[in-house]
Amino acid sequence: MSSPSRHGGRHELGQNFLTDRAVIADIQRLVAATRGPIVELAAGDGALTVPLGRLGRPVTAVELDPRRARRLRRRVTGNVTVVNDDLLRFRLPNVPHVVVGNLPFHLTTAALRRLLAARHWHTAVLVVQWEVARRRAGVGGASLLTASWWPWYEFAVHARVPARAFRPVPSVDGGLLTAVRRPEPLVADLGGYQRFVSRVFTGPGRGLGEVLVRTGQVPRSVLRDWLRAHRLSPQVLPRDLTARQWADLWARVRPGEAAAGPRGGGATPARRRGRGRGSGSSPPGAVGGGGRSRG
Repeated sequence: MSSPSRHGGRHELGQNFLTDRAVIADIQRLVAATRGPIVELAAGDGALTVPLGRLGRPVTAVELDPRRARRLRRRVTGNVTVVNDDLLRFRLPNVPHVVVGNLPFHLTTAALRRLLAARHWHTAVLVVQWEVARRRAGVGGASLLTASWWPWYEFAVHARVPARAFRPVPSVDGGLLTAVRRPEPLVADLGGYQRFVSRVFTGPGRGLGEVLVRTGQVPRSVLRDWLRAHRLSPQVLPRDLTARQWADLWARVRPGEAAAGPRGGGATPARRRGRGRGSGSSPPGAVGGGGRSRG
């Protein structure tokens, strides 16, 4: 059985609490650039909850530990509602909203999968492991999960969060990641596209060209034209494609594929000052997010 952490809760809950005021201020700034109600996952002791409450918008703080939830209720103002629930089971609102969270590192992948499949939220501001943040934003190569959702979301990594910014101190650094729902997705068929991406990532071959030919995904003539259009070598790896390259490849695999309107009821986020690599806006200071063609 695990012992209590120095923050007074069971460490088996997997929470590493943010204590760095500069990081907390960065998160508050990113959220302030958005609109709508806020849902905070894994609220913990309220290091983010209290500053988010000062934005004057409705905040729902979700915390698994009932003792922490009770203590947090005594600290917050009237615009903040504290819910004692599991972040993997909590039902997100059916109205446009923002999701914020310092996610327990061991739950990051499960939480992201659930979040990306959810409707209605338009912006997520999350603290995750540093390498996860990089992979989601396509820095140094995109993962299967990122490529599967890129036509619907822009991902960007904003900062590396050192391990010393947390208590207890984790064994790895964190990363500040945003995901913004595209106003118009690049692909219409979610299921078909994601199955295609999965087959490409897991197919046999030493490069994208060989994988596509061996798996019979794309006729050779179509593949040749697509590679030429994007100035890519047949040896390019799936992880090195951008969001728009994936979308264009899918359009050639499925001629007539046209992008649909936004999934869910996500509102367009507030105007942002900076841009990532994608075609749309990203929160200030963003790096990555992919979408620019090499062609």
